[in-house]
Amino acid sequence: MSKPADAAYHWNGAALDLDAYLTRIGYTGPRTPTLSVLRELVAAHTTAVPFENLEAVLGRPVSLDLEALRDKLIRRRRGGYCYENVTLFAAALERFGFGVTGLSGRVTMGSGGLRPATHALLRITVSDDDRAWLADVGFGAGPSEPYPLVERPDEFLLGGWRFRLERTRDELGGDQWVLHQFASAGWVDRYTFTLEPQYRIDYEVGNHFVSTSPRSPFTQRPYVQRFLPGVHHTLDGRTLTTEYPDGTSDSRELDLTELGKVLGEVFDIDISEADTEALIAAPWATR
Repeated sequence: MSKPADAAYHWNGAALDLDAYLTRIGYTGPRTPTLSVLRELVAAHTTAVPFENLEAVLGRPVSLDLEALRDKLIRRRRGGYCYENVTLFAAALERFGFGVTGLSGRVTMGSGGLRPATHALLRITVSDDDRAWLADVGFGAGPSEPYPLVERPDEFLLGGWRFRLERTRDELGGDQWVLHQFASAGWVDRYTFTLEPQYRIDYEVGNHFVSTSPRSPFTQRPYVQRFLPGVHHTLDGRTLTTEYPDGTSDSRELDLTELGKVLGEVFDIDISEADTEALIAAPWATR
């Protein structure tokens, strides 16, 4: 008799309210594990669910429990950062029948030095294509399409935005992948990652650091993103930036009295007046 699979190696897809999730992202297509369906799901999720770290800034727990994610990202139509988005998306993909493996990346954005592996992304297999595919629904800046896990040193377009995927070696000689993106600063390396599988417990550990550590940038100031076809909005502390696929951008400093309005109108995040006041009263706002 074969040993039953350990539930810890799966994504709790059976516990997900799939209909509510699909309504949240606006997906009405077939529920089959094909490449075309994967493309539609990635596009729908990345453009419907914003990226935000407001709970961490307010000093509140950030849970990866599916019921907590359902309440926050689906019922209350809030956003989340990579661990929240990826955990929810992985559960949905599992229900569709996709093969789903968690991966972890080190966000670099052109900077030197060793960064912690605190970015979550997914390696996915489909029923009608032999290649492995990558989906990054939790970075906040797209891409809004999955892309094959094959080295592509020449630039390629995903939803009109420019990327390159490089295969390199890490300090110990192991395989390492680097995703490059073109933005207002020109070409920068977005993050590095390996193909070492990550499980829910690994994401719990990373999530704890990101949401609680004083060394985590996500506990220090609001960082909110909305990615839409042809435009990417970012709020980093007081700075509101809008970027376009050609590398052009506009930015301005917010007056804190605008915070609630900008969160709602630009990022589609509605928070209470009390939470808005708490954010404005937090230490980041007086630095």
